[in-house]
Amino acid sequence: MSSPPDDVDLSRAWIGVAAQVWRRQPGRLERAAARLLRSPGLARALLTTPSLLLPWLIASVVVLAAGAAATLGSGQPVTALLAPAVAAAAIAYSYGPGIDPAWELSCSMAVSVRMVLLARALAVFAVNALLGLAASAVPASGAAAAVTFGWLIPMTAVCAFALAVATVARSANAGAAAGVAAWLIVVLSGRVATGRFTAAVTDPVLFLPYLAAGAGCAAVALYATRIPRGTSR
Repeated sequence: MSSPPDDVDLSRAWIGVAAQVWRRQPGRLERAAARLLRSPGLARALLTTPSLLLPWLIASVVVLAAGAAATLGSGQPVTALLAPAVAAAAIAYSYGPGIDPAWELSCSMAVSVRMVLLARALAVFAVNALLGLAASAVPASGAAAAVTFGWLIPMTAVCAFALAVATVARSANAGAAAGVAAWLIVVLSGRVATGRFTAAVTDPVLFLPYLAAGAGCAAVALYATRIPRGTSR
């Protein structure tokens, strides 16, 4: 077998062939996201978000469906109490080295990590809000009927808190645990103060603190994902 000419780099040629063979072709949804976001890389990062993959979505649907069934049977807003915790865990898993298959990709993209995080967080929040609203559409009476949309405000605050912890700790697990634990504390505190578990989603006095806490935690997450001085993207 003759050796290749000196001006032919076979290793480089085979790397190019392997890249074409193994490169995943974007699907219809990814192409639509790329057109909407005007960035194929951002679309790829968005659709590889762990908490937007099918297994995670199925698990979320199962949990919220169980909450809807409990709401229907008890007349209590179980879905409204579950939805913020489910969303907090999901949004924490939109960020983090070691848990995100596209983490290295997002760090090497021309698009900043902050923009990737923002796109993912908004998408995860929207998906979980829609799932929660669908579960809340189950016919109910009493306390459950009164909080059809009230849980969206505490859900915003808990999601922002989980994301802030995940970005500061650089750990999706830490963010998810902190978000779920914080929501559990809020629900139990409302139960102690008023005698009702539903106080966390029905008491309008808490809505302004929820919004303030959410804004503060969002600012922390944005600061934690800032580009350090002297670093260019």
